[in-house]
Amino acid sequence: MNKVLNTELPPHKFTLNVEDAQHFAQLCGQFNEHLKQIEQRLDIRISNRGNHFELTGSQANVHAAERILKTLSQELENGGDISPDIVHLYLQEADIENPQQGKTESVVIKIKRCVIKPRGPNQQEYVKRILQHDINFGIGPAGTGKTYLAVACAVAALENDQIRRILLVRPAVEAGEKLGFLPGDLAQKIDPYLRPLYDALYEMLGFERVEKLIEKNVIEVAPLAYMRGRTLNNSFIILDESQNTTMEQMKMFLTRIGFGSTAVITGDTTQVDLPRGTRSGLAHSAEVLKKVKGIGFTYFSAKDVVRHPLVQRIVEAYDTFDSKQASKKQKDA
Repeated sequence: MNKVLNTELPPHKFTLNVEDAQHFAQLCGQFNEHLKQIEQRLDIRISNRGNHFELTGSQANVHAAERILKTLSQELENGGDISPDIVHLYLQEADIENPQQGKTESVVIKIKRCVIKPRGPNQQEYVKRILQHDINFGIGPAGTGKTYLAVACAVAALENDQIRRILLVRPAVEAGEKLGFLPGDLAQKIDPYLRPLYDALYEMLGFERVEKLIEKNVIEVAPLAYMRGRTLNNSFIILDESQNTTMEQMKMFLTRIGFGSTAVITGDTTQVDLPRGTRSGLAHSAEVLKKVKGIGFTYFSAKDVVRHPLVQRIVEAYDTFDSKQASKKQKDA
């Protein structure tokens, strides 16, 4: 008869240096919701008497939980605020499934109004590739920071005089790229499609400065169809929602890149709005260009989502459903 061993490790003990009772209450959350959030995500048990903690679970996870709790405590000491969303971001950054990746040298994006720190190893690698390559692809679901980080890199490059202008480009597929019937000038016609890019710019540069830079054509907004025939030098070009480009449009866009320019192409190949039977230019280019030197590819997944934790679970649920549907079709074929 085989003897069953108790493989559970002894509790990991540590003390948080938190003297302020209100700070400690904020750290734990209402009804200990922040501690429960960490427990659930890392599959560990957390017990505490005041600021004395005992963590039970795998060694990697309990050490990750200790780091997160200490970081959150420091955040409060520095005058910050803690919410379930903030806890979620730090859990994402811990990258528990791949702890070795978290040891790579981190990178931050410094702009005048703030410092932006990519969350987790995938966002870190994404930014590093943008800094290293002239053309970069960020492919993955909504909420993974693809567009926001691209805008941050563009603003930093502009402030450091590395480029002369920023171009924001997006295919206006929802209007069939026939915008004439919409009221207003060109910028007003395509504003609804570029709102996520504008929001990021306003946050990083301020509303008034963004408006002045647009007036001076330092920041230029254009639908993809208007890129034909141009050569873009000394620019930072962001093509957002690129899953809605055709193969011809994507090739046209990529061949517009001139000297001193950086292009970032973002999109989600599971959210294609093209007419049925039309292949996405993003999916096609990822296949054609995957071995071309000088082009960076970063693929995001549900675990990289940095929005509300429910967004991650929604993305995972859709991925699971789509996989089952694809398997069913193969069996029926």
